Amino acid sequence: MVNMLKSTKVVSSMTMISRVFGMIRDIILARLFGAGLGFDVFIVAFRIPNFLRRLFAEGGFSQAFIPVLSEYRETRSKTEVQNLIDHTCATLGTILFLISIIGVIASPILISVFAPGFIEKSEKFELASDMLRITFPYIFFISLTAFAGAILNTYRSFSIPAFTPVLLNISLIICAIWLAPQFPEDKQIIALAWGVFFAGIVQLLFQLPFLLRLKLLPRPRFNRDKEGVTRIMRLMLPTLFAVSITQINLLIDTLIASFLQTGSISWLYYSDRIVELPLGVFGIALATVILPNLSAEYTKGDTRAYGNILTWAMVIVLLISLPAA
Repeated sequence: MVNMLKSTKVVSSMTMISRVFGMIRDIILARLFGAGLGFDVFIVAFRIPNFLRRLFAEGGFSQAFIPVLSEYRETRSKTEVQNLIDHTCATLGTILFLISIIGVIASPILISVFAPGFIEKSEKFELASDMLRITFPYIFFISLTAFAGAILNTYRSFSIPAFTPVLLNISLIICAIWLAPQFPEDKQIIALAWGVFFAGIVQLLFQLPFLLRLKLLPRPRFNRDKEGVTRIMRLMLPTLFAVSITQINLLIDTLIASFLQTGSISWLYYSDRIVELPLGVFGIALATVILPNLSAEYTKGDTRAYGNILTWAMVIVLLISLPAA
């Protein structure tokens, strides 16, 4: 329990750094772009790939992948672990690549579905479609980043995945301050879309050296471990349902706000960011740390240790949430 508490502190600290940078980012964006047409459009263009990221990558996929990888780590050889990682990377990468192509091509359709209030406002609709074509490939890079982070978390290297989101904030800050002025005044918001795109690439590249240090760098290859990948896909189905509830609620809020006055989506975004601060620092940090440990104890068949971890986690959550409530 002491080691998990230390790991939780590490993840919380890194998450706090990310949230602080996120707050700085939002202050800068609010100062430069305010709550208007451009920022409304950016939020929609960013929220769609971000929704898919939280739903599939950090949500359903990670919660299905980590237990299987933990079992392989405890019971299989290093070669079998590498085969699972390689086959999973190839399968995940192929699916993400196809989804990215479809998303870029179908950007106007996606905007019509997720922000139907933009349809009758041609300027908003066209700008949102153009920006979504830039931001949608983010789902490819950030999902592979989540895949790399899941491997690192399984091997108890929590700090790197927890720090990685800082790079998104830095990318958006740089693009808002330096890149935006390079665009025409009415198109400067597009710089933020490119900030999202570049952030996805940087976040993925940042984690690769740490996987190389563990000698677990993915080498995308099919026909390495079909059984393991099939188990991961099967485990994803129930987790997708659980993870989707919060994200769908947020998208519905955005959908409704798209019919309201200009700036409504921006106001909703700024308020949601405040809610995300304690959730990320405490709740997500704790969940990130206990999942690999729960998976390892389940694989060993140690139900007593498994129950102790759950009890410990519930106590920590209550100690934090009850006074906050």
